[in-house]
Amino acid sequence: MSFAELGLSDKVQQAVAAAGYTEPTPIQAQAIPHVLSRRDVLGIAQTGTGKTAAFTLPMLTLLESGRARARMPRTLILEPTRELAAQVEENFDRYGINHRLSVALLIGGVSFGDQDAKITRGVDVLIATPGRLLDHFERGKLLLTGVELLVIDEADRMLDMGFIPDIERIVKLVPFTRQTLFFSATMPPEIQRLADAFLHNPVKVEVARAASTASTITQRLVATGREDYEKRETLRELIRNATDLQNAIVFCNRKRDVAVLHRSLQKHGFAAAALHGDMDQHARMAALDSFRTGEMPPACGQRCGSPWTRYSGGQPCVQL
Repeated sequence: MSFAELGLSDKVQQAVAAAGYTEPTPIQAQAIPHVLSRRDVLGIAQTGTGKTAAFTLPMLTLLESGRARARMPRTLILEPTRELAAQVEENFDRYGINHRLSVALLIGGVSFGDQDAKITRGVDVLIATPGRLLDHFERGKLLLTGVELLVIDEADRMLDMGFIPDIERIVKLVPFTRQTLFFSATMPPEIQRLADAFLHNPVKVEVARAASTASTITQRLVATGREDYEKRETLRELIRNATDLQNAIVFCNRKRDVAVLHRSLQKHGFAAAALHGDMDQHARMAALDSFRTGEMPPACGQRCGSPWTRYSGGQPCVQL
């Protein structure tokens, strides 16, 4: 199947071709025709399956007719984190290159003034995290009565992060006649309850067994001591002994743990950057950019060409 068979507009197909894509992923092939026919969609798909384009591409086609009004976005996309919201914005920038649609990003760590200015001019696509969206609404800067299409993305992560009460409130603020697209990697009972409440006669699209692991992922269980310092020591040994390791992401349970581990890795000479919710958006994006490019300097401050370097005993940096 090709993108030309899905019913997307010529402008969107041209942008997709320019991006180097010729065939849709399974979730795109299954979801896009239903979105274009204005059906509610319940999508179950893991990250990395092309889920974002499964709603951005048909949205671009649907938005080719109509015009945005001041403070009244035509479509609304809810994301659990700033980074995911920024990724969705990048999709609209890439695939909307032939359109003249206005896109606004409402996330924390950015001044209200700049966001207010965009909303006031009118936006076709509003991408937001729940908290910042409600902040703008409560300040009287945003009206949701013109939303034609609502996307709730990463619903299970919304649940884990405690955003469900905010999501329920937001859904009550948008028109009942809206079209709703609801995506989640898993379907625990609470998420199923929300899907039943938010969607009207939805088409269910499932491209991977719920809670299954992507085939490209290898999982390992490593034994370590109970104390935090023992866990940090085990992590350092894993990094040192790993072969073909270019970069890594380490998840912690709390912001304080992120800070402690960051200091520990730097103390032992590893090139490391921290990323957590208390950082402003500029610092968060800078950390992500340095990770993507592999340009994080090691603790000694010297750039040696490798993302994993260590300075020890007055000797030059060595690759681990």
